[in-house]
Amino acid sequence: MNTLNVRRFVIFGLLPAVVIYTLFVFVPVIWSAYYGFFDWKGIGEAKFIGLKNYLEVINDPVFWRALKNNVIFVLASVLGQVPLALVLAIVLYKSNWLQRFLRSAIFMPMVLSSVIIGMIWQYIYHPQIGILNFLLDALGLGSWKLQWLSDDKIAIFSLIPPLLWSFVGLYLIIFISALQNIPGEIHDAALIDGASGARKLVSITLPMIWSTVQVAIILCISGSLKSFDLVYVMTKGGPAHSTELLATYMYNSTFSSYRYGYGSAISTSIILISLLFIGTSQWLTSRKSKQEAKGGGHA
Repeated sequence: MNTLNVRRFVIFGLLPAVVIYTLFVFVPVIWSAYYGFFDWKGIGEAKFIGLKNYLEVINDPVFWRALKNNVIFVLASVLGQVPLALVLAIVLYKSNWLQRFLRSAIFMPMVLSSVIIGMIWQYIYHPQIGILNFLLDALGLGSWKLQWLSDDKIAIFSLIPPLLWSFVGLYLIIFISALQNIPGEIHDAALIDGASGARKLVSITLPMIWSTVQVAIILCISGSLKSFDLVYVMTKGGPAHSTELLATYMYNSTFSSYRYGYGSAISTSIILISLLFIGTSQWLTSRKSKQEAKGGGHA
């Protein structure tokens, strides 16, 4: 099979996926950006208002509050899920029965619906019948009992544990796969050279799976920026917008306030912010990789 035939085969193989992606992702994104220029209630005539919706987004304090909460989610995901999953993967990447059981247990939340996870954590945080306040009472720490989801000062931070619990299993499996793909000869050579423990982890294991870590960071950022269902089930963005995220604010503005044009402007802003975050993270990680490679070359 010559090069031209291979190229045609690849194009025809990718064509269905490209068509589906264009119809169900790219076209709706363009359509949403277009409706951001209109005052539209979902029915009836749409009135063209130019950049007013986008200017309102820029001047909307609730939008910036939602963005701040999304940044908190991004930081919690990148600095919580990725390191925790990496540590667990290093401990559990072998295949005895106990490690397989623990991997399955940690991955279990990925099988559950986000709605179910949200309802479970609602009961955990319940001020009267919740297990968290019950345990604090049992440990003699009754003064630590709080209204975990009703206090606007701590509600956003109360959502971080269920967020970590929900997705750490995904990154655990990703990292275990990366660790298992490191050739055994490299480990043997490291042992011969006297590298073990932390030295082996820093000098060999992490550089070998760094590209996987980069992918996990991008997944964390994109997933955190589009978080919706878990927060909507647990708090619906309240109290007083203290747990509002960009996606929940877009949903509430569109389907609760019937401001479809303004909701479209918010959704377009979410896409632009996501691209900015992901582009920045890729630039930082690629810069770090180049610096390490340069340092290795000088060595």
